[in-house]
Amino acid sequence: MPRKEDRRLVTGRGRFVGDLQLPRMRHVAFVRSPVAHARIVSLDAGPAREAGYRVFTQADLGGIVLRAQSALPSYVETGQPALAEGKVRFAGEPVAAVVAADRYRAEDGAELVDVDYATLPPVTVAWDAGAAAVHDEAPDNVLLERTFDAGDVDGVLAGAHLTVERELVTNRHAGNPMECRAGVALFDPADRRLTFWSGTQVPHLVRNMIAELLGLSEGNVRVVAPDVGGGFGVKAVLYPEDVALCAIALQLPGTPVKWVEDRVEHLAAATHARDHRYLLTAGFAADGTLLALRADVTCNVGAYSVYPWTAGIEPLMAGGLLTGPYKLEHYRATVRGVATNTAPSGPYRGVARPASVFAMETLLDDAAARLGMTGVDIRRRNVIRPEDIPYRMPSRLVDDSGHYDECLTKALDAVGYDELRAEQQRRRGAGESPIGIGFACYNELTGLGRAASAGPRMPFRTGHDACTVRVNPDGRVTVFSGVTSQGQGLETTVAQIVADALGVRYDDVDVRIGDTDASLWGFGAFSSRQAVIGGGAAHRSALAARSKVLRLAAGLLEVDPADLQIEDGVVAVVGSPDTTIGLPEVARVAYLESNRLPDGIEPGLEATEFYDPVRGAFAAGAQVAAVEVDRTTGAVRILRYACVEDAGRAMHPQIVDGQIAGSIAQGIGGALYEHLVYDADGNLSTGTLLDYLMPTSAEIPELTIGHVARPAANPLGVRGVGEGGTLGPNAVLAGAVSDALGVRIDELPLSPSVVWTAARRAAEDAGKTPVEPGGRHSD
Repeated sequence: MPRKEDRRLVTGRGRFVGDLQLPRMRHVAFVRSPVAHARIVSLDAGPAREAGYRVFTQADLGGIVLRAQSALPSYVETGQPALAEGKVRFAGEPVAAVVAADRYRAEDGAELVDVDYATLPPVTVAWDAGAAAVHDEAPDNVLLERTFDAGDVDGVLAGAHLTVERELVTNRHAGNPMECRAGVALFDPADRRLTFWSGTQVPHLVRNMIAELLGLSEGNVRVVAPDVGGGFGVKAVLYPEDVALCAIALQLPGTPVKWVEDRVEHLAAATHARDHRYLLTAGFAADGTLLALRADVTCNVGAYSVYPWTAGIEPLMAGGLLTGPYKLEHYRATVRGVATNTAPSGPYRGVARPASVFAMETLLDDAAARLGMTGVDIRRRNVIRPEDIPYRMPSRLVDDSGHYDECLTKALDAVGYDELRAEQQRRRGAGESPIGIGFACYNELTGLGRAASAGPRMPFRTGHDACTVRVNPDGRVTVFSGVTSQGQGLETTVAQIVADALGVRYDDVDVRIGDTDASLWGFGAFSSRQAVIGGGAAHRSALAARSKVLRLAAGLLEVDPADLQIEDGVVAVVGSPDTTIGLPEVARVAYLESNRLPDGIEPGLEATEFYDPVRGAFAAGAQVAAVEVDRTTGAVRILRYACVEDAGRAMHPQIVDGQIAGSIAQGIGGALYEHLVYDADGNLSTGTLLDYLMPTSAEIPELTIGHVARPAANPLGVRGVGEGGTLGPNAVLAGAVSDALGVRIDELPLSPSVVWTAARRAAEDAGKTPVEPGGRHSD
């Protein structure tokens, strides 16, 4: 079906926060700390105020502090102020806000605010011992630690045929959506009502906390997420800037205040991700069976525990899903989130799993090389299979997929695996640039219900969504859904679901999303949940509305409801196609001609339903790629790339493929190019897109995307598809480079310098066994 969003988006009529213009609007610029760690000795806003600017400090805002909460015993709760007071903890942290007639003048005013800093020793690397404390509450900087423990790890490792040890470090990077963060806040003093237009992924969660922090009734806070130019998790956080903007609006009643982030601010102050270190020991049997895994995982969570996800979002996801789609009984992983003087870490597409998949797949490749196996064989030896389902992972999550071998087989066929191996051998004989092949199998936990949380124990459970389906008096249908879209085509998908379940034409369904005043409740966009949960709620609501339509139509036609069907908005008697009544007539009776209502039927035609899948649905996936490596420069060129996923029932195949392709592109960017680098003083060295490299269409190869459609156990049979593509590229490309050069890859990204250094190290190590066919290499 043609996407409903495209009419406005491709004609330049999208409605983004940046497009919003209101009477008497004022603009906000934030004064940001230029240092990573310091005491604020003084803040003098006098010159700016004398020049006519409104300046707000933390004291002016009443000392508002965000506090992300968790029930985990080891969690250390720390506050994040709306504007820094007393101390700054990362370069880019907002210290004051300046309001002016336009953004340019606001920035000029920000230059007039004089802040005196007394610098403190910064910590930028989470696994550096003896670092200065970022928060007094956590002298060792550990904000959270947990151990996942199952079986007899030490005993099994001691008796294993092969033990593999690795230390792996992954690069810090972030989502970088096309549209940066943005907000407009307006407070109406007549009814004490605040409206906040925000490019957020979680409107209802934002409303909930904004109301609590500002002392407003939740019913008097409206959050609107209009068109949003990408989110990727970066916009699933309630930021200090959001809170400050709303608090400023309360002090400027009737005056809209607007902030649109620029790219430098985004790179410095929006959430980062993926900065991990893995210390791994794995034991294998002689036939390649994975026996035991011991892991120590440290995640750099930055300066603050972000709301609502806490400092636990990455370490807990890493520990909960490190074993991925592989069977394992003996597992112990200690994970921790460590505070540093860098931008806070938060959710980003795939949350920790691109790093943990890289770790797990690296172990398998290493073991395969030592055991004389291929990478394909060792994966097939260990993956969860359909007959193992439901499979209880050692972290107690329950995998309901099991089609990993099928995905891998299809991906190998799609990439032309045998042909590539032959070409690899030919090049070795001819002395040409080597090529290598890499693999990754992964499971994506999607549509998390209330019993499937793999993350921090927050004060709420993100299990359900609501949807209202209303048949209007003209017979058209309006849907008020709790989902929110940042480009995933949710208006289209929800309309398809409702049209199918209700029995009306797709073009007769209008979908309203992203407005907390319109929809009852939705947790928002994260964890690949919206098709599963929001779609499930839409399906149930449409079925409930359909039941009401059939009851009313049956009364009007004087037949049994069970004898009726609805197709394209026409209610007909089964077996008697001439006995029909159109939905517009049924709806007219429901609203405008109540005198015709049959006994026992009330006016109106709408239904509201919730849906919670309880556990969620795992999506299976496999990726295979071939790369060419230039030994002299370290440059990596992707020759072929294939991905096969089990997304269950694909409701809109074009959207599904777009989600997979986009997430693979982001994964490739993280594997090869993107790196947020801090120097020893805590300054961001890659603070613009001149230094922070992102992939363009020139770097992304043609992608071969395939599917294994195994319906999940939910009303629509769907599995989430929004994040899976990001999970494979780190492992696939690192494995391919390792295969090409016969080297160990222990750090990301695979920049030319990293690859060149690895190649040179291998060339200088003349005592090693040369690379063998099939990707085998010595340690």
